[in-house]
Amino acid sequence: MNSIQIRSATLDDLPTLLRFEQGIISAERPFDPTLLPGEFHYYDLAARIRDPDAEVVVAEDNGRVVAGGSAIIKEGKTYNTFHNYAFLGFMFVEPGYRGKGLNRLIIERLVDWSHLKGMKEIRLQVYSDNLNAIHAYEKVGFKKILTEMRMG
Repeated sequence: MNSIQIRSATLDDLPTLLRFEQGIISAERPFDPTLLPGEFHYYDLAARIRDPDAEVVVAEDNGRVVAGGSAIIKEGKTYNTFHNYAFLGFMFVEPGYRGKGLNRLIIERLVDWSHLKGMKEIRLQVYSDNLNAIHAYEKVGFKKILTEMRMG
């Protein structure tokens, strides 16, 4: 994995990032029966790449983008002890690169960016039945704090 480089995404990366987004949606469909069928978008990735209060990063292996993730600054609730926080999302690693520590490298880069922006609180969301993702996030220091429930 010595050839892996983590860098900020550019608009040139957009076709790959849009493919990653559909990969995320496909992986999450089994966990959420309310997701629309067909193609849709969770994010406006082009806007996020240009946003100074957001960071999109990619992992490259010999010039090929193989993983990505993002952080965006959001406002806390009036009842939180923090005013703003960094929200991580858009976490995706190509299947052939999973289990090799890329998610950790991406999260470390996003956490560093968040700290540079003055954020002490960092959050993300994960489906409660997505045990692999939960385990990966716990390995880098995240802790569960809320379970959202639904009736449908």
